[in-house]
Amino acid sequence: MKTHFIAIGGSAMHNLAIALKDKGYQVTGSDDAIFEPSKSRLEKKGILPQEMGWFPEKITPDIDAVILGMHAHQDNPELARAKELGLKIYSYPEFLYEQSKNKTRVVIAGSHGKTTITSMILHVLNFHSKDVDFMVGAQLEGFDCMVKLTQDNDFMVLEGDEYLSSPIDLRSKFLLYQPNIALMSGIAWDHINVFKTFDDYIEQFRKFVASITAGGVLVYNEEDPEVVKVVENAENYFRKIPYKTPEYEINNGKVYLKTEMGDVPLSVFGAHNLLNLEGARHICQQLGIMDEDFYEAIMSFKGASKRLEKVEREDKGTLYKDFAHAPSKVKAAVKAFKEQFKNEKKYGFLELHTYSSLNPAFLEQYDHAMDGLDEAVVFYSEDALKIKRMEPISPEFIKEKFKNESLRVFTNAEDLHAYWNTLDKTDGVYLMMSSGNFGGLDLTK
Repeated sequence: MKTHFIAIGGSAMHNLAIALKDKGYQVTGSDDAIFEPSKSRLEKKGILPQEMGWFPEKITPDIDAVILGMHAHQDNPELARAKELGLKIYSYPEFLYEQSKNKTRVVIAGSHGKTTITSMILHVLNFHSKDVDFMVGAQLEGFDCMVKLTQDNDFMVLEGDEYLSSPIDLRSKFLLYQPNIALMSGIAWDHINVFKTFDDYIEQFRKFVASITAGGVLVYNEEDPEVVKVVENAENYFRKIPYKTPEYEINNGKVYLKTEMGDVPLSVFGAHNLLNLEGARHICQQLGIMDEDFYEAIMSFKGASKRLEKVEREDKGTLYKDFAHAPSKVKAAVKAFKEQFKNEKKYGFLELHTYSSLNPAFLEQYDHAMDGLDEAVVFYSEDALKIKRMEPISPEFIKEKFKNESLRVFTNAEDLHAYWNTLDKTDGVYLMMSSGNFGGLDLTK
């Protein structure tokens, strides 16, 4: 089968391209910019475009599937050529469904925790040599690629994102998967550039629950009132399995899960991660993994990439990075950090750089998000605001919205880096929260 990727360099897109190449498909692609690690990984597989840009002549009548990434625009010249030729154009999630429509589809959804839960499930399955197809949004230890597609596997585990499918398909991605088994971890307003009201956002999850196949299963977080409302109001038939935070304790900095089989030592920490773990356990039960086998495997799970991930530093300082940027994720990460490190001096750094996090109306949701840290720092780039054509935001306004007068606020990378260099990283513990890189800050030094 001959496939062509429009915007092949994206984090999700390049992994799908590699998975198809490994499956024996003929893969080509284009993009106007490709960065690491996508560039090296595509090059290694022999599918890196020879030059950057869009080339309509690459779109030929013999192409079986054109896969369109979110990075492309509606007026993309390759897309126009594909339409002109009447080729089959898929969004990323639409193509994943096409690859898995004859399998049992397990979809992990929610505003937060979905990457970690999917990663936990895949870790446990891999530990017990249970082979499944999958798509996950983070690089995992022991896995070469974030997407795996085969002819023979019975199950496919999919991280279900509520963001848009493609520039020409404005449905939420997870609405295309039609899960047989689903999980919903939590609902907290996100992507306000697309979902203008909280109800618009919740509506995507109502539709997701409605898309569960007849007689399917939904594992859901009973501690989230918005999730409970969506589940209780669902009109389609499926089996409902609630979960909640399990009992645990912290001894000498180590987290132990309290189970009927005794205390289970873990390598992750934070109440939200224990809640994620419980959701993963219930999904694994549906896939034939007994609790005893689940606990045996989960002890060695060290976390998904950039989710409270410990950074190895040259000076042996204690530093964790977390992908957290949405308010609910920041609050959960800070809470976990304070609980884990009760006696150490705690530094927390947060970078605001998404459309949502820099929106003055949305900033209200960060109230008290950084409370309880000994040093709390927020960084955003004034240049980023200009690029996004957004109104300037003052440091005073940030402090007001965070309801934290002691907050340190930096608006350019040079000042942030200068402050960073004054700190002794062996004195205390550090939590670095961003889906960016703090203006090029090297966290290992």
